[in-house]
Amino acid sequence: MHKHFISRDISWLSFNARVLQEAADETVPLKQRIRFLGIFSNNTDEFFRVRVATLKRMIEYTQINKSLNMHLEESPQKIVDEIQVIVLQQQSEFNRIWKGILAELKRNKIFLKNEANLNKEQAVFVKKFFDEKVRGHVIPLMIEGLTQMPYLREKSIFLGVTMRKQTTAYHQKYALIEVPVKYVGRFVQLPSKTGEKNIILLEDIIRFNLPHIFTYFDYDVFESWIFKVTKDAEIDLDSDINTSFVEKMEKGIKNRRKGKTVRFVYDKEMDAGLLQFLIRKLDLNKKSNIIPGGRIHNYRHFMDFPDVFKTRNKTQSPIYHPAFLQNKRIDEVIVQQDVMLHFPYHSFEHIIDVLREAAMDEKVISIKITAYRLAQNSKIINALINAARNGKKVLVMLELKARFDEEANIEWKSILEEEGVKVVIGVPRMKVHAKICVIQKKEKNKIVQYGFVSTGNLNEKTAKVYSDNCLLTANPKVMADINKIFHYLENWKTKESLLKQCKTLLICPTNMRQKIYALIDKEIKTAKNKKAASIIIKCNSLSDKILIEKLRDAAEAGVEIKLIIRGIYCATFSNKKTKIPVKAISIVDEYLEHGRIMVFGEGKKAKVFISSGDWMVRNLDHRIEAAVEIINSAIKKEIQDILQIQLNDNVKARVLNTSLSNEYVRNQLRKKYRSQVETYKYLLNKVVSFK
Repeated sequence: MHKHFISRDISWLSFNARVLQEAADETVPLKQRIRFLGIFSNNTDEFFRVRVATLKRMIEYTQINKSLNMHLEESPQKIVDEIQVIVLQQQSEFNRIWKGILAELKRNKIFLKNEANLNKEQAVFVKKFFDEKVRGHVIPLMIEGLTQMPYLREKSIFLGVTMRKQTTAYHQKYALIEVPVKYVGRFVQLPSKTGEKNIILLEDIIRFNLPHIFTYFDYDVFESWIFKVTKDAEIDLDSDINTSFVEKMEKGIKNRRKGKTVRFVYDKEMDAGLLQFLIRKLDLNKKSNIIPGGRIHNYRHFMDFPDVFKTRNKTQSPIYHPAFLQNKRIDEVIVQQDVMLHFPYHSFEHIIDVLREAAMDEKVISIKITAYRLAQNSKIINALINAARNGKKVLVMLELKARFDEEANIEWKSILEEEGVKVVIGVPRMKVHAKICVIQKKEKNKIVQYGFVSTGNLNEKTAKVYSDNCLLTANPKVMADINKIFHYLENWKTKESLLKQCKTLLICPTNMRQKIYALIDKEIKTAKNKKAASIIIKCNSLSDKILIEKLRDAAEAGVEIKLIIRGIYCATFSNKKTKIPVKAISIVDEYLEHGRIMVFGEGKKAKVFISSGDWMVRNLDHRIEAAVEIINSAIKKEIQDILQIQLNDNVKARVLNTSLSNEYVRNQLRKKYRSQVETYKYLLNKVVSFK
């Protein structure tokens, strides 16, 4: 670890430890605790697919080109070794938590059964369920005689099976079965006594039926263990100039399945012979991430654990923004005033309604919008298709390089184009991550424009659990800049200068970094003039070293700095050098904190921005991002109030420090103050006071 910066990857693992803390917290409802275990598991998978895979590539490159080591601040091998230690510790903590949750489930008369402890009625049910729902999806692979290991889908779990006769330990056979979760689901509810709930996992249904599956071989002893593989998720695009970008992406997605195995997780009780066979066939070695675990793997499915709980979580109904409670058209409201939506507290239906209304409005000429990650059955897409059918010019900037959504976005491209929507697919070597929309309508020979700038994806599913901000506005200067961005995206080969012409929005990669520098410098100057100066930054990740250095300079000059960082946090501050200690917290709670907000200065004179981009090199220098300044005084105060609510959190906030200890913020002098609950109350009061 560099003395001035925390390693990005080690910091990320510290964030995942905060997720694990939520699963361990007995004050969190049981269903939510299980869900957090699922989130932790899914996060870990993606971490290995992306970050560990990248580090392993770097190790290979440095072995080929030794001089590269001189330019690296930290040895990638050293980081991978540190990751292995932390991951094993976290896996041990995960197992401890899961053991406690199983005991809690039993106290609630919810039982997780396996193939060995079924009663007669349940055994009959499992046999019938297998024959009717599972058998057609189970294709065993006899692997001993294969010269090459077959393709193992990385999001799947596999049963490694050994078969033999009771009379001899020799002549055993190995087989693999992919557990068909995609087609059947992971959880099956069993017949149960009154007042009880019994659940069995799909792999245990298959285990129960192994003699039935392998009757051909005449064996009578069957043993099986779960394992899974995680592969390098990088997409390599070929350089054939005769191949379209979409074709390259499709080929890259297919080739991703050939990615190197970067992690092998298995049941620690697995037969030693089978384990060594798999390690050899998967071309793993001592430096590979080989992680022993329990009987169950792929806990990411536990995010969708069956709702068998007696006590229901009190779900808060989404708030309808007071501005839209009037009997007015949505566009009329937006043209008259800026509106700030805070998801998931506010209903995402407002965004869908904006697009639906535009799709039906005879006066609307065109809709231009960016899309990064869309819901599976997207209402956003339906509204845009209806707009095209109604004769509007619809343009969608669809980012094909959105990691793990590449395949879905290629399918959306095809669907949209079939309906007459113009689809733009981005800029080479640059992701379009800005969340923007502009709608044009013609009224009395005059063009009226309105739209939005947002911090989050246009995804109605994640909008229920991701905390984001969206500014609905008709500000002509903002709309002019959004039009320039779309004009650039349509003509990036010839209109490169268009992004630089944006004067109101802060845009990456052209002017956002420089504008942030200038805003920090202004606060430093204010502090040096012995006046109150402050900076509040809320984002997902803070890893850009130049910006961290600028914040360090500001802190040492006397600027009060407050940071709310959900995930990666690479900064270190010496309180000996700062006149006011830097406050840095992370909030992990029921909703995923996803909004990005920047506040420079204090009170009414403060400059307040919402942004699509984090303070990372990739966002600032290698993506197209957009930040908008909030000029409406009421909205500005609202954002500052909510930030203060978060900074006062003493229930779900953790202290971010160099030791990565994830200690909870505790204030014995004040009552418990949970920011996500208080934010909901604050926004609900806005509706009450409006009425």
